[in-house]
Amino acid sequence: MSSETPLFESVINWIRKGYPQGVSRTDFPPLMALLTRVLTDEQVTAVAMQLVKEYGPREPVSEQQIHDAIKRVTSAPPTPEEVNQVAGRLAAVGWPLLPSRP
Repeated sequence: MSSETPLFESVINWIRKGYPQGVSRTDFPPLMALLTRVLTDEQVTAVAMQLVKEYGPREPVSEQQIHDAIKRVTSAPPTPEEVNQVAGRLAAVGWPLLPSRP
């Protein structure tokens, strides 16, 4: 990731490039699982909030609803193949395949 671009903006930009029409329902769980490997829970929530603002439902969604949805999605982890598929899609637009956060 570029030291000139804040992490949040970098992640959002990679997702925009990898998913120009928005993240599909089937790719959302592995995307959240991938993000939790490199971002804090708060950062993942902030990314999800931004994606909802840009691509989400027309009805307002609260940060707590996003947080709860992320917890539901990540409580049943996606398969390694699903995560690799999403990681590959993001890697094609510059996502650095970083190791899991400590």
